[in-house]
Amino acid sequence: MSKSVKLMKTLTLSTALVAATATFALAQENPAPSQDGGYGLGRTALPEEIAAWDIDIRPDGQGLPVGSGDVWTGEELWIDNCSVCHGDFGEAVGRWPVLAGGFGTLDGEDPVKTVGSYWPYLSTVWDYIHRAMPYGAAQSLEDDEVYALVAYLMYLNNMVEDDFELSNENFLEVAMPNEDAFFMDDRAETEYTLFTGEPCMENCADSIEITSRAMVLNVTPEAEEEAAAEPGAGAEVMPAAEETVVEAAAEPEAPAGPDPELVAAGEGLFRQCASCHQIGEGAVSRVGPMLNNTYGAPVGSHEGFRYSPAFTEANASGMVWDDANLTAYLLDPRGFIPGNRMAFRGVRSEEDAAALIAYIRAEGGDHE
Repeated sequence: MSKSVKLMKTLTLSTALVAATATFALAQENPAPSQDGGYGLGRTALPEEIAAWDIDIRPDGQGLPVGSGDVWTGEELWIDNCSVCHGDFGEAVGRWPVLAGGFGTLDGEDPVKTVGSYWPYLSTVWDYIHRAMPYGAAQSLEDDEVYALVAYLMYLNNMVEDDFELSNENFLEVAMPNEDAFFMDDRAETEYTLFTGEPCMENCADSIEITSRAMVLNVTPEAEEEAAAEPGAGAEVMPAAEETVVEAAAEPEAPAGPDPELVAAGEGLFRQCASCHQIGEGAVSRVGPMLNNTYGAPVGSHEGFRYSPAFTEANASGMVWDDANLTAYLLDPRGFIPGNRMAFRGVRSEEDAAALIAYIRAEGGDHE
């Protein structure tokens, strides 16, 4: 063994012994309180260390730092730090959690539990973002940035307007939509006695019958029948109808298409829709359905897309995407069809809605 290697090992061992001796001396100097004066291990935590660990925020506001943040600042922070996983509007990308929408779905077969539809306290939102987000860079946000992100999430969930500013001063004024649906666990009083008494052994059923199967439609669908086969080569060929020479009637003039200026304005507005919807050649359904041939089509009718129960009901009622219905939906998606899953808040004006409709018709075509 070389002298340099021996020297390195000697220095390493010496350093470890010095560190251990210093730790033991510090522990002896200030032992952690325990039985019979302590075990001689560790020391009492410093106030600064306790403060670094004690970062939880309680529903009554205890623990909230002084600060504030508005919706528009939150939107900018969201796009930079959150949208890659949760989408521009909280609709989620891939299998990351959906954070907006889901209202009216909790009692359905496919509940969507979001900040707006399910969470009982705003303090949980603030605490979680501050403690664990952004993904891969936890606790890197300033307090004002956390306030701004929480404000933007509130906006996405239709709880506040876009000029809202959240702060430690108005934090407790906010009531979450689903807060009243949570209650103290009362099973000790309401259920315990039902399962601890003597079992009933009278009037038992003569036989057991299966009344339903544990299957959720569209989650584990049964195999669909194949499309009808094309007729074979031996199929009977109908004779062609005799040609009749008639004077060609003047073709009616084709209706004018959407206003080009509206289409151009709608193209710019559609950028806020593109994170969920595709349109045009090669469009496919993603988070939201593709929008080709939407104008004039029945609501919720794009094949292969799994619509919310609210859209399924609208389809069954015969609702069609005409100018009036599209305008009303684009202005207030959640109000016009309550319970649908789209997290988008809505466009600002009827002019914006008209521009989007014009672009959807020009780029995606009308329903035939």
